[in-house]
Amino acid sequence: MEQRDLIVTPIVILLVLAAAYAVRPRFTDEVTRKYFFPALLVKMFGALALGFIYQYYYSGGDTYNFHTHGSRHIWEAFWDSPEKGVKLLFGSTSSAEGVYEYASKIVFYRDPSSYAVIRVAAFFDLFTFSAYSATAILFAVLGFFGAWLLFLTFYTKYPEMHRGLAVACLFVPSVFFWGSGVLKDTLVLAALGAGTYLINQIFIERKPTAWRLLMLAAALYTIFQIKVFVLQAFVPAVLIWVFAARIVSISSLIVRWLLVPFMATIVIGSAFLAVKEIGAKDKRYALENLANTARITAYDIRFWTGKDAGSGYTLGELDGSFESMFRLAPAAINVTLFRPYFWEVVNPLMFFSALESLCFLLLTVYVFILFLFRPTWRVVDGNSLFALVYSLSFAFAVGVSTYNFGTLSRYKITLMPFYALALVIVFSKLNSARKLPVLDSTE
Repeated sequence: MEQRDLIVTPIVILLVLAAAYAVRPRFTDEVTRKYFFPALLVKMFGALALGFIYQYYYSGGDTYNFHTHGSRHIWEAFWDSPEKGVKLLFGSTSSAEGVYEYASKIVFYRDPSSYAVIRVAAFFDLFTFSAYSATAILFAVLGFFGAWLLFLTFYTKYPEMHRGLAVACLFVPSVFFWGSGVLKDTLVLAALGAGTYLINQIFIERKPTAWRLLMLAAALYTIFQIKVFVLQAFVPAVLIWVFAARIVSISSLIVRWLLVPFMATIVIGSAFLAVKEIGAKDKRYALENLANTARITAYDIRFWTGKDAGSGYTLGELDGSFESMFRLAPAAINVTLFRPYFWEVVNPLMFFSALESLCFLLLTVYVFILFLFRPTWRVVDGNSLFALVYSLSFAFAVGVSTYNFGTLSRYKITLMPFYALALVIVFSKLNSARKLPVLDSTE
């Protein structure tokens, strides 16, 4: 936070609000209009709050490395030599020839996934004079854009659930805090929201256009570049979603049931190939190395990079085998969705994380109790199944490979809107089913 932030940031905020006011009629109706500005404002608040936390609580961290020790040097290069600035912004990082004086100062220059975030921040810096807070506001706008598209995707399917869907997509505290500032998670969340919206338009609603296909490719490529393991959980869930929609569209119930085993085989095979091909980019995420990568990452965060954080946890021994990893699956999902518990809190940020986790736990238990009293699998449709498959599979992946509550609170935000969406849909359907009159069998 510098003097330039106090000058540039208010101007950027006013311009963003003016632009939002201009486009709001195009992206809202009389029901959703009331959520538009509150959702945008909490995103901007989250972006600014994140900056203050990193500066005054952590005294450094990833957002510093992405901006102050990252994009700021590219912005300075543009002032000294536009040619060098363009090379840093768009060129390959395999060589620092001609730009070494700047590249040597960029912490993540040799890390492609992190440098992708720096490129975006540097592009925004060109318009904000490299004011961190102003650049963070523009990241928040990207995050809001993705969250709003995710909300619209499910609102068009369940307009009567608009309040619950708005909370799930737009107002989960950890999501608008960790998913709004200059971090990888903001861009991944934005791409997930946009990708979900476009997949629904192209494959579920069957409205493909060249523009939508191009934007979908850009969204998936963004996730692939920044966090490939998110894509490994997302794509199998999408395949289930699309195939479920195809089965539901068949009018004959008999044909549906006959096709289910065949379609299930295709989905499983396609998901396996997708995970394998996606992981081929990075040997750490190659299918045969996933279990060992989980072990190395978990122990590194727990006993090395995060050893002084005081917020570590352990689920049991990982030996690099799939058997040891899957054995911990229930505990991994539980730690991601419902921990830390209050007695595990060791710092103020963990308290808020524990409070949110408790809310999710209570809502999950309540939905499960409703299901016991009104057991019907009809409440789980293709949309909620998609959200559940992605959120639970990713909860397992990050829970078993993190072993630090602080790191986990960031990693898990890309799944929290989807898990919340699944809860809202199932809860609303169970509640509706409970209110329906039960016909006497003799009538």
